[in-house]
Amino acid sequence: MNEVREVEVVVIGAGQAGLAAAYHLRRTGFEPDRGFTVLDHSPGPGGAWQFRWPSLTFGKVHGMHALPGMELTGADPARPSADVVREYFDRYERTFDLRVRRPVDVRAVREGPGGRLLVETSGGTWSTRALINATGTWDRPFWPRYPGQETFRGRQLHTAQYAGPQEFAGQRVVVVGGGASGTQHLLELAPYAAATTWVTRRPPVFREGPFDEEAGRAAVALVEERVRQGLPPRSVVSVTGLPLNDAVRQGLANGVLDRQPMFDRITPDGVAWRDGRQVSADVILWATGFRAALDHLAPLRLREPGGGIQVEGTRVVADPRIHLVGYGPSASTIGANRAGRAAVRDIRRLLAEEPVAA
Repeated sequence: MNEVREVEVVVIGAGQAGLAAAYHLRRTGFEPDRGFTVLDHSPGPGGAWQFRWPSLTFGKVHGMHALPGMELTGADPARPSADVVREYFDRYERTFDLRVRRPVDVRAVREGPGGRLLVETSGGTWSTRALINATGTWDRPFWPRYPGQETFRGRQLHTAQYAGPQEFAGQRVVVVGGGASGTQHLLELAPYAAATTWVTRRPPVFREGPFDEEAGRAAVALVEERVRQGLPPRSVVSVTGLPLNDAVRQGLANGVLDRQPMFDRITPDGVAWRDGRQVSADVILWATGFRAALDHLAPLRLREPGGGIQVEGTRVVADPRIHLVGYGPSASTIGANRAGRAAVRDIRRLLAEEPVAA
């Protein structure tokens, strides 16, 4: 029971970033179970996608890029994205023999003997020379705090708990958040709800026209600069704006996407502003995003005074054995693919320069 298993590289997480990293490890000569192992706490393949609400069909997903080495073709846009991606990831893991271990909860990563890291999990302990962390954000939904929140007599839920619009039939719903999830929720809810109110901290920015490669690079650079300074990352979407598609245009025209400034307090029956205005509500839906799930790395004390982890590319500046993929600028699916490749390249160089300690 107390056996410590040794590998060269541990990958934590089997979403887009973790599978991309595992693919490049496999391709460059690392053998599963001996050279590397992938640990995933989810019950099955699919990463965070498997938990998305059924009404988020594949056709509504923005910028879903294929994993390296296997295209995602022929997917029915009307099928739930959770089903499409779950099946695709499952096929990918089997095709490349990645041998993901699940469900395994990683509890802590600590300094081990001989310059190695100890990864303590529900399934035992691994000793590794390098770590690729690909735990994403889904497990850390962000819930803002507002005065009176505990007095609200209705229901409060986060995007992570959203199961579809039908459950809000006949209810008055306040949707909080100016990102893609918030607008998608509003557009879905409107035909079912008795009333909807949209509130955001900042006015939403809608993006006209195509989002080309140059614009994408500029957006990623802004996020990258934050993590290079050791600040908590912002999402790539937060600096690109919201795509102005036909559904959004319709929502703006018919008043569903009529944004209101953030309320100042929550009352037992709804929300209120300082100017005396109030909105009654049965439900507050917090579409307020997620934070990086990195608590298991806390024993290594990697956080900077600014609150984030300082990263160059994917490498943690304070500890070059550790790479964060799917973090900050690599949080998009295409960014995760590139990050997985970059992390493996750096780790190969590191391991070649530093032989295993006796």
